[in-house]
Amino acid sequence: MISRKTIDEIFSTARVEEVIGDFIQLKKSGSNYKGFSPFSNEKTPSFMVSPAKQIWKDFSSGKGGSVVSFLMEHEQFTYPEALTWLAKRYNIEIEEDRERTEEEVAQFKEKENQYVLTTFAADYFKKQLHETEEGKTIGLSYFKERGFNNETIQHFDLGYSPEAWDAFTSYAMQKGYSYELLKETGLTVGNPERPVDRFRERVIFPIHSFSGRVLGFGGRILKNQVKTAKYLNSPENEIYHKSKILYGIFQAKQEILKKDECILVEGYTDVLSLYQSGVENVVASSGTALTPEQIRLIKRLTNNIILIYDGDSAGIKASFRGIDLILEQELNVKVIVLPDGDDPDSFAKKHSDTEIQDFIKKNATDFIKFKIKILKDDAGNDPIKKAEMISGVVESIALIPNIIQQEIYVREASNLLDVREETLFRQLEIEKLANKKKFNYKPTKEESEGKVTLQKSTETHDFSIDRFGKLEEDILQSIIKYGDKKYEFPHPTLKNKFYESTVLEEVITQLEEDKIIFSVPFYNKIYTDLKSEFIQQQNIDTASLIQHPDEKISKIVSDFLFEKYELSNWERQGMVTPKKEDNMAKHIQELLLNYKRLIVIKMINQAKEEISKELEPYERLNVLENIMKLKKVLSNLEQILGRVV
Repeated sequence: MISRKTIDEIFSTARVEEVIGDFIQLKKSGSNYKGFSPFSNEKTPSFMVSPAKQIWKDFSSGKGGSVVSFLMEHEQFTYPEALTWLAKRYNIEIEEDRERTEEEVAQFKEKENQYVLTTFAADYFKKQLHETEEGKTIGLSYFKERGFNNETIQHFDLGYSPEAWDAFTSYAMQKGYSYELLKETGLTVGNPERPVDRFRERVIFPIHSFSGRVLGFGGRILKNQVKTAKYLNSPENEIYHKSKILYGIFQAKQEILKKDECILVEGYTDVLSLYQSGVENVVASSGTALTPEQIRLIKRLTNNIILIYDGDSAGIKASFRGIDLILEQELNVKVIVLPDGDDPDSFAKKHSDTEIQDFIKKNATDFIKFKIKILKDDAGNDPIKKAEMISGVVESIALIPNIIQQEIYVREASNLLDVREETLFRQLEIEKLANKKKFNYKPTKEESEGKVTLQKSTETHDFSIDRFGKLEEDILQSIIKYGDKKYEFPHPTLKNKFYESTVLEEVITQLEEDKIIFSVPFYNKIYTDLKSEFIQQQNIDTASLIQHPDEKISKIVSDFLFEKYELSNWERQGMVTPKKEDNMAKHIQELLLNYKRLIVIKMINQAKEEISKELEPYERLNVLENIMKLKKVLSNLEQILGRVV
């Protein structure tokens, strides 16, 4: 864990305008900076950066937050990864909350040493490709013959490893890298007396992590040697785990985010050719079977995947397992099968950019249609195979966690298979029960009694709010922007009488007086934290909220701090717009009175519902008396509200 001291130093040192300026072009706009959104295609710039508040806001997508949240959104870093990136950029030494064990220190050093070596190797292979006669004649010529231009070659850091048995190993050892480290990283094989370069005489495809670090390499041999594998990958080690990596994910992630869609192919050159043809949201599983870790990597960027398969691929049926894994992760999956004899690489070379884009749009088929078509061709008129086909289709549908999606797919399958929906739904329940037994699932009490509750995904940070939530949001915004400022509040009952109070003190007094708790738990948590901090320190530290590790809190606070009028600079055009702070005391009172009024109306409606039930005479009388009291409270609130407004 990065220490609090280091986190504070990172936030106090890092400048949001400098960091964001590394990724997008910003222009001065009054006291702020303005630019085009990196998260959407827009014609008018709506991306704002405030150096004074150290926050950013993208009005086109609704995203916003601190310098850390920008890196998390733009680069898809985790919170620790974003902090680490900033620490490196500003040369800040990272301290940890506790001392590492000797084993942890050794493991960390080994990983860092391997990262340094793979970066060194990637640079070496690039120089060999572009700066040596052998590299240009053999390696570069191969890439050019395959149709790859200089931009593509540079973008993916392609390289070449010389023919000599130990060219790279000797060079690396001269530069101080040990034989043991070279062996551990998989760049060298053999023994200390006769070391051999693993990738000798191959063109090199560096494999990057999600954040851009070189993890390992793929190498393709250029000579026809029967006993040698055509492609060779780095072996598993501390930093390279092929089941957790997708080739091209670092280069494709921004385009995947923009298009909200990821295209998945099999090989390195498939990625390169599609990228060069304008399909930049493409990654490859590099010949390995698709894994849950790889799917979760894509899920960080989008919920939509398109799988592209060769027209004559023998592995199309084997793709069903990968599709099922995607469905289990709650992603939407479509499939494209290319014409016979084509793979993505050859198809991209035969067609223009527009033709490829059109082909993808027209031929992307949802997994149900794809699976049924493949299985139908195999089943023919055999009734047993037809039954197996239906079970196989329903088996996939049962893996989808979303019940509504399940129903939609069952209906689609019913039409395509010419089987009654009721039959498929019965089979679906059997498959779901089998899945629960397989994973030792224990049913809840409600499920045992036949009650099913649809729950919203906990992975989303979005939530809808009603009228209560909207008022709570407005109250929170006022607290965050003006909470520790003092204003003259008019007395609610005595005319021409005023009292001085801060915004937060006024809110606390009025809410505590009526024992009111915010209806939106997320808002209630922020309010409770603010109240606790204010009671202890008598001020509100908005910076700590902007820097909060919970991206949702950071975003909402930056939203509150960035007023929409800041986008247009009306004042510069001679137009003065009224601001809340000009009459904050009145604004707060109006907010709180409206909030209380809404609560009382809700209580009256609940009491009316209660009285419609069968009640004992004394119970009915109690409810009626309660309604009368509530109506009196409502009348008083509306009178005060009328005076305030």
